[in-house]
This record gives sequence, C-alpha cells and structure tokens, in this order.
Amino acid sequence: MAFTAVYDANVLHPASLRDLLIRLAADGLFRAKWTDEILDEVFESVLRVNPTLDPERLQRTRAKMIKAVPDCLVTGYEPLVEAIKLPDENDRHVVAAAIRCHAGVIVTSNLRDFPSEALELFSIEAQSPDVFVLHLLEFARDEVIMAITKQAAALSQPPTSFDELLDRLSEVGLSRSVAAIRDRRSDEQWIQNIPEL
Repeated sequence: MAFTAVYDANVLHPASLRDLLIRLAADGLFRAKWTDEILDEVFESVLRVNPTLDPERLQRTRAKMIKAVPDCLVTGYEPLVEAIKLPDENDRHVVAAAIRCHAGVIVTSNLRDFPSEALELFSIEAQSPDVFVLHLLEFARDEVIMAITKQAAALSQPPTSFDELLDRLSEVGLSRSVAAIRDRRSDEQWIQNIPEL
C-alpha cells in the first residue's frame, strides 16, 4: 500500500474493468480513491448506455464498491477545484480529489484531459488503466493474476473462463497488460503457481 490512485469515472464504467480495479484495490496492492461525484458520473453514464438497467441494482453495485475498498471516498476537495486549470473544466474535481488524498496517480482513459503540464505541479501522473495494470504486473504479478482468476471464477451468468475474461479485459482497454500476461503463460513455474479454472 505504498501509493494512492484516484479512479476517474471512465475506468469504472466497463463492468469487467471496474471489477478488476476494485479487486486489485481490495487486495491491498495500493489505496484506491474516488468521490461520490465520480460515482454519480459512472452510473449516469451506465444508465445512458443501457437505460433498461434497474436503478436499484446500480445503487447496490455502488454500495458494494464502497464496501469493498475501505476509506475509498474522498471528501473536502471542493474548495480546490477553482484553482485547477484543465482543458475540460468538468474534470477539475478529479484532480482536486487527487490533491486532497495525496494521490500520485489518476487512472483515466482520457489522458488528453489530464495533461502532464497541468498535473506535475501537484506531483500527480495520469495513467491509462493499461499502463496502471502493467506497472502492477511488474511488482505484483501473481497478485494481479490471482485477482483475474477469482474474477473469472465469480462470473456465472454466463460462466467465463480465465482466457475469456482476458479477451474481455483486452477489449475494454487492457490490451498490453493482457498480452504481458499471456506471454508469461509459457513460463512453466508461473503456470504451476496459478490455478486454472
């Protein structure tokens, strides 16, 4: 738990990516943070894409996310928003939350909205979810693989194999991370240590 990362709304929208990022944080590899404002964006976006979803089900998902990652909610960041300069003013609250909780990383799929020159003043770096997971694989490969293994095992409607989940994660933005995992599968010792589904 040596560093803190703030999740932008767009990385919490795809269900498979959200599940993995929550699992990795819950396993204690780092401290994950977000705000109620970020969660509002997540579930408003999910409903726009799929308006037939039950809002109560989404509320349950929201509550489970908060329960899974203790102390995840950042508060008291609002006074910082006005002083932050970004290409899209609507993203300032994400940086404000990162400053407030002393995060070193913002995990986002919209890197253009968080230019390095705007973030370096606060010692914050924006990373795509793919780069973020690649970095985790460098120092906690077995833990990341185990999180994906457990995620696949938890999927029952429909049942999803480890490889099928890797395909899905690649489709939602983790292409390089998935390639790195698959490259390692030729390592006999790694295969012995990771349970197959």
